[in-house]
Amino acid sequence: MDWNWSIVRDFLPQLGEGVLTALEATVLGFFVALVLGFVFTLLRRSTIVWVRVPFAFVIEFIRSTPLLVQLFFLFYVLPEIGVTLSPLAAGVIGLGLHYATYVSEVYRAGIESVPPGQWEAATALNLSRRHTWTRVILPQAVPRSIPALSNYLVALFKDVPQLVAITVAEPFFQARELSAQTFRTFEAITMAGLAYLVTAFVLSFFGRVVERRYGRVYQ
Repeated sequence: MDWNWSIVRDFLPQLGEGVLTALEATVLGFFVALVLGFVFTLLRRSTIVWVRVPFAFVIEFIRSTPLLVQLFFLFYVLPEIGVTLSPLAAGVIGLGLHYATYVSEVYRAGIESVPPGQWEAATALNLSRRHTWTRVILPQAVPRSIPALSNYLVALFKDVPQLVAITVAEPFFQARELSAQTFRTFEAITMAGLAYLVTAFVLSFFGRVVERRYGRVYQ
């Protein structure tokens, strides 16, 4: 099969726009996952049974259903009850909510890795609950969580192509449009795949840099 460089050259602007859209969905979705994941962790650690048990069920339900189904629900089902989201908003919420359930487990593992003596020392020093978390527990738990969080960042990015199902204009959406216009599927899909590959490498490198810089706990 011959490779048409003119098709590739003409496709680059649309591909660039698609990559920027994919990065926007990734950054916003991961931010949602980080925030919601921490909230889920705190709720699952609650001593109140009627808070802890329902949220544990919700988290397991979200984690046990496919992301694609959740995206379809947000974008195609919610309008039936009067809630309409833009494609990008539905994608960000879907990605963020889905990955928050995994991030919450990362936070939980990081918190539980803090030695019990640290909690006891905070109690002995009569630190408030807020100061115990912000000055003792989180400074030790967060660095331990960074390697796993950076892996989930890349994993979330690799799930962005699923947003094509709700018409988010990421690289594969742009490739599909080009293929429909020119019937050059080979160039379109190959370029979209390469765009994801290169961007994933960059995100992985960024994650390793952050891990080396902030992923250490100083005792």
